[in-house]
Amino acid sequence: MVSRRTPQEKKRLSYAKDRRGSSGYSFKPARRWVPARKRRANRVNRRRARRDLLAAKGRPDADAAYAAEERLLARRPEYWQKPPEMPLGVWVERILERRAGRDERDVADRERLDRLRRRLRRPRRSPTDAARPFPY
Repeated sequence: MVSRRTPQEKKRLSYAKDRRGSSGYSFKPARRWVPARKRRANRVNRRRARRDLLAAKGRPDADAAYAAEERLLARRPEYWQKPPEMPLGVWVERILERRAGRDERDVADRERLDRLRRRLRRPRRSPTDAARPFPY
């Protein structure tokens, strides 16, 4: 039988698993611009390949074909990857830090930040754990 999670556990899991765009972009337009950026990189690769292979066009010549292939393979292909997103807990922590830093006398923001940090308390790592990635 599956045990039920408490609201506190659900919140902790949400802060750890949910993600936010780390560069401040909106998710809705990202549905369009992420594929567009990938398409652009692939288009650049196709154009470079076409330009390099046009040099070998004409009479069959082994030297020209070899030189065109060398030029084609000498260049590293263009690629694009979306930057990784940040966990929601880290995102909220940054917002609260910024808000608390703006107004030093605001006790409510300081308390929220302390509550969040207690909620996000991460396990201590030893130097032998360097091989494993950091668990957000």
